[in-house]
Amino acid sequence: MCGICGNFNFNKEHIIDAEILKKMTLVMNHRGPDEFGIYKDKDIGLGHARLSIIDLSGGQQPIHNEDKSVWIVYNGEAFNYLELREELVKKGHHFYTHSDTEVLVHLYEEKGPDFVKEVNGQFAFVIWDIKKKQLMLARDRVGIRPLFYSVVDGSLLFGSEIKSIFMDKRVERTIEPKGIEQLFTFWATLPPDTVFKNVFELPPAHYMIAKSGVLTTRRYWDLDFSASEALSNRSEEAVADEFLSLLKDSIKLRLRADVPVAAYLSGGIDSSFITALVKKYFNNQLKTFSVAFCDSDFDESSFQNQMSQYLSTEHRQVRCDYSDIGRIIPDIIWHAEKPLIRTAPAPLYLLAKLVRENNIKVVLTGEGADEILAGYDLFREMKIRRFWAKFPDSKIRSELFGKLYSYLPNWPKKVNAFLKSFYRTDLSVVNDPLYSHLPKWKTTKGIKMFFSEDFKNHLSQSKGMKTILEYLPGGFSSWDHLSQAQYLEVITLLSGNLLSSQGDRMMMGHSVEGRFPFLDYRVMEFCAKLPPKLRLRVMNEKYILKKAAKAYLPENIINRTKQGYRSPDSASFFKGKEFGYVTDLLSESSLKRVNYFSPAAVLELVNKCRKFETSTISAKDNMAIVGIITTMLLEDIFINKFASKVHLNENIAVRYVS
Repeated sequence: MCGICGNFNFNKEHIIDAEILKKMTLVMNHRGPDEFGIYKDKDIGLGHARLSIIDLSGGQQPIHNEDKSVWIVYNGEAFNYLELREELVKKGHHFYTHSDTEVLVHLYEEKGPDFVKEVNGQFAFVIWDIKKKQLMLARDRVGIRPLFYSVVDGSLLFGSEIKSIFMDKRVERTIEPKGIEQLFTFWATLPPDTVFKNVFELPPAHYMIAKSGVLTTRRYWDLDFSASEALSNRSEEAVADEFLSLLKDSIKLRLRADVPVAAYLSGGIDSSFITALVKKYFNNQLKTFSVAFCDSDFDESSFQNQMSQYLSTEHRQVRCDYSDIGRIIPDIIWHAEKPLIRTAPAPLYLLAKLVRENNIKVVLTGEGADEILAGYDLFREMKIRRFWAKFPDSKIRSELFGKLYSYLPNWPKKVNAFLKSFYRTDLSVVNDPLYSHLPKWKTTKGIKMFFSEDFKNHLSQSKGMKTILEYLPGGFSSWDHLSQAQYLEVITLLSGNLLSSQGDRMMMGHSVEGRFPFLDYRVMEFCAKLPPKLRLRVMNEKYILKKAAKAYLPENIINRTKQGYRSPDSASFFKGKEFGYVTDLLSESSLKRVNYFSPAAVLELVNKCRKFETSTISAKDNMAIVGIITTMLLEDIFINKFASKVHLNENIAVRYVS
């Protein structure tokens, strides 16, 4: 992976400042510490920080076509680049590198902006077409790689990270209340919105054309859950075989690299299956990595160790205690560039550090399987609520909720009155397109009770949860209920949280590239067309994946109770060591000065977190304390102290091309 950035004279002539462009590039040196390159002409400047993975000696960027009329800076991988290159050579294109990046330049020449539909990969890139005076910005189908932009003073500024854009002092650093509210509802902002005013995110599966002072954005792909009659008429064995074949090919493509590729091994079925397939078919010397926790409520190391021994991988673990997480949260916010409502990214940041210390640049992970094959408890929860809505007085159906989150330490063994009341909320609005997510989002929305009155006033015109309706495709209402729930999870939690705050940002913080075989668009499209019963069979999640994995994994790994990845939240700040930055940010004076949160309400919450055992702190309160601390950190780091947080090594050699 890499970091890309630039400055385009969008609708006003400016001298492209080489020094600012250099700073925009160097501030992302964690994304690409291997090489730095800059292209500049009178209309545009392009910057690139490289993490070299393919064509180590010849893939320096920016890269151009034969006559230097088309230039590109690229963050990502086109996994099918060898096949695309072969076709382009046959059509007369000449290459001067062996990189996947140059393939995109010639593909653009051949087919124009829609060429992106042919790329199987994870990417964000910018292409400058000198002859057309046209700039193209694009992002992969599910948002694995980030790309932000801002229009200020007639300039279009863009970068893999927002801090790169902030290096141009014309961009005002101001918090956007709407973005904060979205994050405190959906667990993520909804592109193009971010948590900063006048800084926008190019949505996944979109490209943008900037030309003659006009920005035009177009979607080039979407996940379609419309029923497939062909798949419905096939045997389960045949479907499982095709799924396995697609997944193996996805892994094969994602092992293309000129550096070693390792794997994360969480102990769950998803990463274990990926690791097992890599070991059996591609690599007998595989290194694996995992996170373990000192707190047994979060620890899955026994399953990780079992799978490592079963597959004979060279395995390493990083072990986290509460203080390890609390200590690095400021670093996490520097990289995430948004608040969090869980501390889950922090251990993954430490895991990426361990990977890099072992001289690994690329890891395969199991992200995406839960979204495309209905692995989360939320999907089973939705099914139970729909059953219960038909018979709201049934005691038996409501008791099923007790089985959903049994791995949580404070989850009641028998469903109590509070739990029944909680899930009964909006129980009968079964035709609401957001039905599956109403309990989850209403819990998260509870954080807003801690907002100050002034901050609430900024949100008075907000559409709240209904905002998401604008993001639903035309055929959404005709899909089955499970498919609707899965689509909502893909466009919120997956794209805006798991692949961002927990994915790209934490890995790239230590110059590590993650690759995700379950998120190959062919695998996703296949799973979306499966009959719902092959994704969620009664209460058995990821049914077809389990069927395909039987020949590769131990039975106890396949059939173990799904345990979502979690890390300690409030305990990371208040159990054991307390941190000076937390005390300072949650002081009455700091809260009053920033004026996002009510000091009295926050003080009451802090006292609760300090007083009670962590197992008795509710999910809402855990999310609230993490959200409040990290929002205050965001303000402190990016608004108040940004200049002091930026450390640029001006002695780094930068390659200038023209």
